Amino acid sequence: MAFKIQNNRSRKREPMSEINVTPFVDVMLVLLIIFMVTAPMLTSGVAVNLPDSSANSLPDDKEPLTLTINGKGETFIQDTQVETKQLVSKILAISKNRTDTRIYVRGDKSIDYGKVMEIMGLLSKAGFTKVALISGTSASKSKK
Repeated sequence: MAFKIQNNRSRKREPMSEINVTPFVDVMLVLLIIFMVTAPMLTSGVAVNLPDSSANSLPDDKEPLTLTINGKGETFIQDTQVETKQLVSKILAISKNRTDTRIYVRGDKSIDYGKVMEIMGLLSKAGFTKVALISGTSASKSKK
């Protein structure tokens, strides 16, 4: 507990009524940094090795639907594995038949480009207009 000395002659001490907020602010800043770093890692659960790109990211207003193709060629909607034949019907059901839903396609760089184009063709044929490819950043390549 902090004490305040009233004057030099009398050594009378009384409790200080000020609250020190510095430790509180320090803890809040550390928690903010932790959440800012971990939040992007929680968006997609399927691990893929993305190709690199120097393009800027797109602005987001709603959470998009993420479609992932891993190194084995398996297709996932968010974290759920789906057969290619059932892909369009499942996405239509999830998006409630709204073809303006934003869909991000994440393809492992070790798979055949034709597989990614096949998936994007199916989505385009079904009427989805907001389909985008996701790639890694050039900064992640320079760290390796």
